[in-house]
Amino acid sequence: MFLGNLESLKYFLPELAITATILLLVAAHVASKNRRSAAPALLSLAGVGASLLLVGLLPGGPGTSLFEGMVALDGFAVFFKALTALATIVVVAMSMDSAELKDKSQAEYYIFLLSVLLGMFLLAAATDIVMLYLSLELVSIPSYLLAGYLKGRARSTEASMKYVVYGATASGVMIYGFSLLFGLTGTTHIGEIGRGLALGKATLPMFLAAAMVTVGFGYKIAAVPFHMWSPDVYEGAPTPVTAFLSVGPKAAGFAVLVRFFYTVFATPDAAAGMWKFSSVDWPLLFAVLSAVTMTVGNLVAINQKNVKRLLAYSSIAHAGYMLMGFVLLTPVGLRAILFYLVVYLFMNLGAFYVVILVANGTRSEEISDYSGLGSRAPFAAVALSVFLFALTGIPPFSGFIGKVYLFAEVINRGVYWLAVVAALNSVVSLYYYARIVKVMFLEDPRESAVLPVPAFPRAMLCLLVLPTLVLGVYWEPVIRVAADSVKLLAF
Repeated sequence: MFLGNLESLKYFLPELAITATILLLVAAHVASKNRRSAAPALLSLAGVGASLLLVGLLPGGPGTSLFEGMVALDGFAVFFKALTALATIVVVAMSMDSAELKDKSQAEYYIFLLSVLLGMFLLAAATDIVMLYLSLELVSIPSYLLAGYLKGRARSTEASMKYVVYGATASGVMIYGFSLLFGLTGTTHIGEIGRGLALGKATLPMFLAAAMVTVGFGYKIAAVPFHMWSPDVYEGAPTPVTAFLSVGPKAAGFAVLVRFFYTVFATPDAAAGMWKFSSVDWPLLFAVLSAVTMTVGNLVAINQKNVKRLLAYSSIAHAGYMLMGFVLLTPVGLRAILFYLVVYLFMNLGAFYVVILVANGTRSEEISDYSGLGSRAPFAAVALSVFLFALTGIPPFSGFIGKVYLFAEVINRGVYWLAVVAALNSVVSLYYYARIVKVMFLEDPRESAVLPVPAFPRAMLCLLVLPTLVLGVYWEPVIRVAADSVKLLAF
């Protein structure tokens, strides 16, 4: 059922709340003489918090589209809106503690951050290739500005330029693929495109379209070989921005990747409880992409000396793990992706938060400067160890359960080679994560001064550590929500 523009507005309240907050931030930026006031951050927290509450009130039922079929109103979209809003709230709180951003214009920064959030909301629900492209650009363009927000640093400017070049290239290739799909089917709605392609045989333009669209989505989730921008951007951007890019846009990228490919190049088979690919055999392509992505990410991370670059390659590897669930064409595989994204949010943002706190005191992001952190800032060191072991996938942390669901479904579907590759990569990742723990607790500190961790950062770290631990022993509510969201997507 397609709702008209006016009928759709009552279901569009989360997006309207973010838009209103952005407009208030613009007004505050123009009117305020104190560009470094904390008021924009507090206003952003209030706006995103209100949006998250409104997301929780959405019906999220299947079969309804807003604005004449441009965006979906379903549990899948609601799940990703809640996830990206939660990530943004954490990043706003992190930004308030970042020494890098203290002397920068606060309102501008949060305008860009919330603009990306608005784009992610639309991207997760887009069901028309025009809306999909516009929302992708709404995510990308403010992200370019955020990456280069430290205008006085050459490294930040370089990060922004590389991000723009790679992003523009990927977007251009992707929109050409969209044009091929429009030419083949005569429609821009992805559901109608899927039905049109299912009626015909696979052709060269169809393969080209699938490959070109993969370039755009692969860039957004930082999958190999579309990952080249990621390490430099992650290193050069302000650390809160790096944390945001590693979780928010990546989650939105997986949302649109799943919705697009499972609608356009696959058809649901309710009797079999899975999807069947039509026209283009893309699961094998993405299985190879998954294996290569996790392998490159983990192997290159071994030699990194900068902790942000290490976490960048780690993020690439985790994209490879999540792609395993994508290639299986089952609701269980997609459920595993959604659950993994939830646990990844807490453990990855937590790791970056400790990086911010250490950089505030040492003005360094080098792993060697973490030596003796266990004695200089024991609370932060223990928290970082929890996040790193969770990222590795060691029990009883939440990352272990996330990998169990992914690995179990891969084995259950008989893709044994991919499970073996993933298991070997998990072993490799233990080396470079444990290396940071070794430096913190087993090496003598270069400086004897204590690194203070104030009360607010301690509380934030506790809020991030708690779900990282709890979801490792009690994960049923989250996995149930993920299963319901995937079910509403297709069956």
